[in-house]
Amino acid sequence: MSTTRVVRVGEDTGPISDGSVVTIGAYDGVHLGHRKVLRLVRELANARGLDAVCLTFDRHPATVVRPETAPKLLTSLEHKLELLVGAELLDVVAVLEFDEGRSRETAEDFVHEVLVRLLGVRLVVVGADFHFGHHRGGNVALLQRMGADLGFEVIGLGLVAPEADVVHEPYSSTRVRHRLAAGDVAGAAALLGRPHEVRGVVVQGDQRGRELGFPTANLALDTEACLPADGIYAGRFRGDDGQWRPCAISLGRRPTFYEHQEYSLLEAYLLDFDGDLYGQPASVQFVEHLRGEQRFDSVDELIAQMHRDCERARGILLN
Repeated sequence: MSTTRVVRVGEDTGPISDGSVVTIGAYDGVHLGHRKVLRLVRELANARGLDAVCLTFDRHPATVVRPETAPKLLTSLEHKLELLVGAELLDVVAVLEFDEGRSRETAEDFVHEVLVRLLGVRLVVVGADFHFGHHRGGNVALLQRMGADLGFEVIGLGLVAPEADVVHEPYSSTRVRHRLAAGDVAGAAALLGRPHEVRGVVVQGDQRGRELGFPTANLALDTEACLPADGIYAGRFRGDDGQWRPCAISLGRRPTFYEHQEYSLLEAYLLDFDGDLYGQPASVQFVEHLRGEQRFDSVDELIAQMHRDCERARGILLN
């Protein structure tokens, strides 16, 4: 069992550590590159007899400082914390609420108040291009100058590349999003170290799937969630009983029935399952892309294709 503490930093928060190695970042997706950094932090903390700490944010900073270009999120805060704790590499995950007030905080104040006073920092491990503070006024060079006076060291890391990646592209949350945007969920999983997962609540839809003989679980999702390209996927569904079940996933605007649906709908057809899922919190994992979304000339053609999709998904997931 992990002994990682999750501490939400507030105005009344007292010192969290009296000596730590700290990594700072959004850690969206907690992909394999992130995990390599966390392992390094753990090793450095062990060697120095310090706490291993990840400082992350409640709200991606970009959603506050540049909301018009903020990325869709690979993980909700809840999911991110589960992954950070589940890595079993950290003593503390410190969660800092990022709001308008925090966005106006100077880099120097952040170092004094958060890194030094709360976390007792002795070593900071961040990306070489790390920026922080009001108007991105802080960087690795500033951390190094302040560290010389305040008693901490700084390591600036380049992006981590997979050893077996022949094109030598680094791990990054942006790269995961690009693969998802192309429908390459298997490629995204190779960077994440697990299938991409979205979470929501099962809600009642228009019963279209049930009419066709394929009753689906329709998920209402957070608008900030990063979704793959529209299409049909093999995947897994988990309801409130905690059991992962194989499913065929339709993500899209259902062009056979609707000419101008304004949003993509996520529907999961659970294979070999019959039960009431309405109102349940649920998770869906995307395992493999089956085909793109398409419009059929008749309902019979659509149903025949849905049978083929389910058989392909069954073959992928159950063999």
